[in-house]
Amino acid sequence: MRYSIRLSYNGLSLNGWQRQDNAPSVQEELSKALSTLLGSSTDVTGAGRTDARVNAVNYIAHFDTPNTVPIDATRLVYKINAILPKNIAVHEILPSPDGFHARFSAISREYHYFIHLGKDPFMESFSYRCRCPIDMERMNSAARHLLGTHDFSCFEKKGSDNRTSVCTVYEAIWETYVPAHVTVMGFPCHSGDYMVFRIRADRFLRNMVRAIVGSLVDVGRGKREPEWIAELMTSGSRGDAGGSVPGHALFLSEVRY
Repeated sequence: MRYSIRLSYNGLSLNGWQRQDNAPSVQEELSKALSTLLGSSTDVTGAGRTDARVNAVNYIAHFDTPNTVPIDATRLVYKINAILPKNIAVHEILPSPDGFHARFSAISREYHYFIHLGKDPFMESFSYRCRCPIDMERMNSAARHLLGTHDFSCFEKKGSDNRTSVCTVYEAIWETYVPAHVTVMGFPCHSGDYMVFRIRADRFLRNMVRAIVGSLVDVGRGKREPEWIAELMTSGSRGDAGGSVPGHALFLSEVRY
């Protein structure tokens, strides 16, 4: 029988979702825990790769069992959370149709990238501090060029083995927000000190979101004009785009089926 898993993980000390040699990964930890609890080797397939240090909320994976008798999913959630490391939490395990595939059945994925401008010791682990002023209106003007179906190879890490670099972006927008420690405890800050970039697409290339954010920040700093993003996708290469921002501030936030 096939089961889907909904989980979240803190990627700071992990080498991404995919199993790696001599490096901790989410896939490896889940497979080990399920194999122990189910009494047989159990592989887990995820909705897609995430880079080292990247986080995920409500990530979806699936696994198969040879048994025809349904497992007690509620009890399995309790047991697996007891043995998984503290940076991985399983929210639910549900029976799924045999044709369901965590990766190939997905119709879109959404990421959030967090940026803060002022020094904030409570944001360092999950947000990228941009030390220069950035203009969110300029970044949103640039982000609008991402919408639609384009070749995104200029934002793809070199050496990737994708069959195509064409993706369809449905949403791409910067917004300001106020974190909880500001609203609840009154941490001193200025209006607009906290920004989040949200992007949703049918698929993403390796390193794509981090390269896009780095390029948009260049626009926000006034180093490039918003139209530069369109020019990159038309005729640019990875070397022409902006640098990749750090992975710790990136969250895979939703997978839709």
